[in-house]
Amino acid sequence: MAPRHWLRRTAADFSRTAPDFRRKARWSRRTRAERTGPASYRSALRTPGAAAFFLAAAPARVGVAMAGLGTVWLVHAETGSFGVAGLVTGSFAVAETLVGPQAARLMDRFGQPRVLVPLLCAHAGAIAALVALALTGAPVVPLMAAGLAAGATVPQFGALAAARWSALLHGRAELAPAFALETISNDVAFLLGPALAVLTATQLHPAAGTVLAGVLVVGAGLAFATLRRTAPAPTTTPLPQRAAGGPGALWTRNFVTLLAVNLALGVFFGSMQVSVSDFAGVHHAASAAGFLYGLMSAASLLAGLAYGRHHWKTPPADRLPLILTFLACASLLPLPADTPWQLGLALLLPGAGVAPCIIVSSTLVESVMDRSVLTQAFTWTNSASAAGIAVSAAAVGRLVDGPGGTRAGFAVPLLVLTATAALTWSSRHTLTTAGKASGQLAAEADSAATAPGPVVERTPSRSVQLQPCERDTRSPER
Repeated sequence: MAPRHWLRRTAADFSRTAPDFRRKARWSRRTRAERTGPASYRSALRTPGAAAFFLAAAPARVGVAMAGLGTVWLVHAETGSFGVAGLVTGSFAVAETLVGPQAARLMDRFGQPRVLVPLLCAHAGAIAALVALALTGAPVVPLMAAGLAAGATVPQFGALAAARWSALLHGRAELAPAFALETISNDVAFLLGPALAVLTATQLHPAAGTVLAGVLVVGAGLAFATLRRTAPAPTTTPLPQRAAGGPGALWTRNFVTLLAVNLALGVFFGSMQVSVSDFAGVHHAASAAGFLYGLMSAASLLAGLAYGRHHWKTPPADRLPLILTFLACASLLPLPADTPWQLGLALLLPGAGVAPCIIVSSTLVESVMDRSVLTQAFTWTNSASAAGIAVSAAAVGRLVDGPGGTRAGFAVPLLVLTATAALTWSSRHTLTTAGKASGQLAAEADSAATAPGPVVERTPSRSVQLQPCERDTRSPER
């Protein structure tokens, strides 16, 4: 009897102490889910309606990226002058930069679909007029007028999509991966767009690039406008109150700081484009300029993908000055480069800081700005970046022709980013406080909107009072 009792006890003890493989499997699955994280690209795109407007905006972004170079090829092919082509393209860019925020202001007031549809129809007419004038040999002034009209009516889909992401994911962890997707999508569009514009203009017809850009913008834009469910709700705040510094005021100290960040990023892009091209030409490797700049773009894409997958515990206002400081320090690396392959390696680290800086800047704009002016805020940041590219490209172009040469061109983004990093360090506390206050106001608004009304008013008083008594009388214990 004793041995059998001992065997039974050993078997019971063994069954109690044996590892539970099913529990371990469940733990493994939970760990993999946690490794994927709730704030992943997949969870952001699985938000109802998010994938639809993100995919609809993708062809439109490519069309916007094609517009400038497509216009250059069209006007130059018909007039034989790069000067005229530059004037028309410059008119397009100036109108897009200045009029775009005003169109976004109307979208904040009346809603995206109501403004976007007539804007796209006007853009289609402007593109048709530009192509017709160029093909018929029109003089410079009508061509510039058509360029102004086309630029004034092109929507900035990055700002519109960012406003929709904010409306869907405000206060949620998926917002950072969503803005990372926006940054990556813009980078891909501006890699594909110019190449597609040149390919169609050279292989099909000089007007093909401009026509295809207009078709992509108008067609995809109309599809984007039909997705009304994800469009931000129009604001009800009167326009004079917002302009006077009311609850929806746009020009605050925090917004000016973030605008300066995007202006500095534009200076970085414009300076690097000119400086890298000049460096390649000086070292008799002009054909390698695109490859060198592509290395920096590839580093930005990879860094953006990695940044969006990571869950950050530090607030964005603390991350922004750190990233700008890293970007400023990394901008030192191209200065001592003496050969193209050294420059290619030196451009990897600056490129790796670009996408994270854009993502954090967008996150801060979304967190500190009032919802009633959010589309305008995103549009102004895009305009600031475009203005930085245009001004720095012109200034650095003259600078590299001087005695400083290419190194003087590479020094421009270093100085501008250093000053911007110092500005963000001094504004860090203000940005953090504004972000917390905006989050609290949004949470209070959401809770007020979703809170149920008084139960007593909706439910007859007799039923509320009798239910406890009925439960007591029917209880078997009583």
